[in-house]
Amino acid sequence: MAGIRPTTSTSQTSSAQLLTSRLLLLLTLLPLTLAAFAFLLQWRGGLTDPTTRWSPDHHEFPGMESISGSIKDTIRNSGSGCTDLLGQSHSLSFPYFRDWKFGFGSDLKPKICITTSTSAGLEQTLPWIFYHKVMGVSTFFLFVEGKAASPTVSKVLETIAGVKVIYRTRELEEQQAKSRIWNETWLSSFFYKPCNYELFVKQSLNMEMAIVMAREAGMDWIIHLDTDELIHPAGAREYSLRQLLIDVPGNVDMVIFPNYESSVERDDIKEPFSEVSMFKKNYDHLPKDVYFGNYKEATRGNPNYFLTYGNGKSAARIQDHLRPNGAHRWHNYMKTPNEVKLEEAAVLHYTYPKFSDLTSRRDRCGCKPTKEDVKRCFMLEFDRSAFIIASTATEEEMLLWYRERIVWTDRALNLKLLRKGILTRIYTPMVIVQRLRETGVFSSVIASAQAVLSSVKNSNSSTAGVTSSTKIGHDGESKATARRVLQIPDNSSFSSAIPPLSPPGLEGTHMEM
Repeated sequence: MAGIRPTTSTSQTSSAQLLTSRLLLLLTLLPLTLAAFAFLLQWRGGLTDPTTRWSPDHHEFPGMESISGSIKDTIRNSGSGCTDLLGQSHSLSFPYFRDWKFGFGSDLKPKICITTSTSAGLEQTLPWIFYHKVMGVSTFFLFVEGKAASPTVSKVLETIAGVKVIYRTRELEEQQAKSRIWNETWLSSFFYKPCNYELFVKQSLNMEMAIVMAREAGMDWIIHLDTDELIHPAGAREYSLRQLLIDVPGNVDMVIFPNYESSVERDDIKEPFSEVSMFKKNYDHLPKDVYFGNYKEATRGNPNYFLTYGNGKSAARIQDHLRPNGAHRWHNYMKTPNEVKLEEAAVLHYTYPKFSDLTSRRDRCGCKPTKEDVKRCFMLEFDRSAFIIASTATEEEMLLWYRERIVWTDRALNLKLLRKGILTRIYTPMVIVQRLRETGVFSSVIASAQAVLSSVKNSNSSTAGVTSSTKIGHDGESKATARRVLQIPDNSSFSSAIPPLSPPGLEGTHMEM
């Protein structure tokens, strides 16, 4: 028996070693297997790498699901990325839209509308409209003239759900000639002046009509934006204007969006919404010491910190006695609005992003290109200088001036101001517009309007006018609404309308740091 004991001990030792080695093998193979499985999922598109989810090269944004493989292949293999997608179904979805048809339901709250006065073509208005549809805007009141009123543009706009096109007809002008605004003092300093002053008055009259139309359409909020501006709802729980306004307290009448100004890095920009990602931040979103400490470098020899205005835009809650207060603000005939200024959200203003903007703005104004005459036509100093250059210089001289004054070519300076926080990169609007274009949204809208366009191409366009859904004051209900919104005592007086204002300058400032 004594001779068997060593054999038993040796057998037990061998069994323990075998168990240990198997356990070590299992522990080694398990993480390797899991790693291989994760790699396989990511390679097949089933897992998103969190480190690259929000990188500039990643083309998804909050609320958007992945595109199916077939559509991705179609985009990759198509030359235009648009026309080949017509008629295909898409799996993309947004927080407030069930499909790419942008259908709206009564459950979309709050109801937000945007009003604008524009002469822009489809290359600008379509991305502008659909970007804001993604943001949760349901209704657009477009007061069109010039190119925007041409049949090839306006008939396409009329086919878009939620878009109301209002033409500048004699009927409209007669209606606006009866506006109470002409008998009030708050806008009177802008009357009977050319160019920008005339546009400012026209915008205010259009905003007044849009308030009534918004009230009739059951809107909760109204915003006035130009078609070279995009809302950037930073700070909201999700990238959404609707979500941003949901969180506004009920006692707030007006929300102010400070504006950021585009800082283009090339002189050959064709599609600003898709190509521009660098912006100069507003004074209201910067510490005073940073703003004034970098003012001269950020201005780059231009008259002001921003090329054009710096006092932002605003959204107003639809309520009785609401009125415009110029293109940048709203007011109320019966009270001083309770307003809040947003600390993160902004309006992105794409200012002179294309070289052709110099001549297009010049062609819309008939003033003489002299320092004295341009003061009658333009409110801001940079617009005056740009008009003179565009009217007197050769194309080569204009391009040189454009590069010096508008294009940010100094990469070292750009990097410095980005680190200081004066400049910032904002990619989300660019990605959204790119995705809308790639998936054929814009081309689909144009294609669906082809039948309408062909039918009106050779017809007389004199019948174009305000559609029944956008008319004001032509029936008892509309008149009653207009009276309810605009009624105030006749002897009331108000402070002047708020014009486009430049940001604070170094002169006359108290640099309290």
